[in-house]
Amino acid sequence: MSTHPTTAQAPGPPAGTEHRAVPAHARQLATRLSALFDRDVEIVKLLNDAHHRLANANQQLDARTAPDTLSLPDLHWRIHHAFHTYQAAAEQRRQLAVDVGEHAQQLTDALCAAGWSAREARQANVHHLAVQPARPSA
Repeated sequence: MSTHPTTAQAPGPPAGTEHRAVPAHARQLATRLSALFDRDVEIVKLLNDAHHRLANANQQLDARTAPDTLSLPDLHWRIHHAFHTYQAAAEQRRQLAVDVGEHAQQLTDALCAAGWSAREARQANVHHLAVQPARPSA
């Protein structure tokens, strides 16, 4: 599945599939996958924020840069909190990956059942499919 979440505009469909109607079930799966990818972007933001907080706290531990009034209990709490946030976000992302894998396989199967090749189905852009006109399932 083509799913570059940081791209401002999603690329179009694979060559030869531009005019192909997407079965309603496949469109629903694509919509779910699109939402999961949006959730992944949010989790990555949490991971990056926690990483930066850990790096900043670690820098303050460096005796060469730490001010004389350094509060070790406060620094300990900041490190603990950032590490906990990072661990929780990493676990959310792991669980999200399982959901994405399951939905991606279901979408590939649905598109193949509708006449798409396996290659076309795997390369389909879920953001594009989610907004394609639906056709009723047979």
